[in-house]
Amino acid sequence: MNSPFSSRTRAPRHPRSSVLKTVAGPDLHWIHDGVRHRVTVWPDVRFEREVSPGEWVAGEVDESAFASTALGVSAAQWRRYLEFVPVAERVFLGRFGFGRMAALQVLVRCPGLLAELNDVPALTAFLAVHLSLRGGDQPCWAEISAVFERDGIFGLLQWLGLPASRQTLTIMQNIADPDLPRSLLEPLRAALWEPEAIWALSHTTHLTDERLAATCHALAA
Repeated sequence: MNSPFSSRTRAPRHPRSSVLKTVAGPDLHWIHDGVRHRVTVWPDVRFEREVSPGEWVAGEVDESAFASTALGVSAAQWRRYLEFVPVAERVFLGRFGFGRMAALQVLVRCPGLLAELNDVPALTAFLAVHLSLRGGDQPCWAEISAVFERDGIFGLLQWLGLPASRQTLTIMQNIADPDLPRSLLEPLRAALWEPEAIWALSHTTHLTDERLAATCHALAA
């Protein structure tokens, strides 16, 4: 008697190569200033912009485009994208909301900083906008990596214009939300050079954006 599961009724098998094609990871897409941008899937992460229909060129994500990514890339898109990211990097990126694309760029450009940024995630925001904070024409990712390799985390703090001290690290570690607003970075950097601000911030173990802004405002008044 023929088996009901004979070859005539069995679903055809697909070659392994065709199965692999179906699991390609999702890119992230958004529009900034009328130009389409995308980030390709891990591990070959490329930041690209569309120069003509279907033609993409690699480049940096401009600091001004970070706000557009926060509005243009949905939580569902991020969830699908992060499924293809290794666990350690996924956990790190999961700590960010509004600033997640900025954090992704820092992580991709300077992968050797992951352990330090896990300890001091608020430092990520400063690195993401280092061009504005330090001035210059081109991002300095290679220089950042070289400074860290040579002088460690304290050399990196100094390079960013922050006090290279254990107190600075402690304050940064106590920042509750690493998604620091761009408008707060320069005032906070200036405040960390003031003894009064250092004392106030170092005695607060849960530094919210409101607490940081109040301290910076009090010094500027």
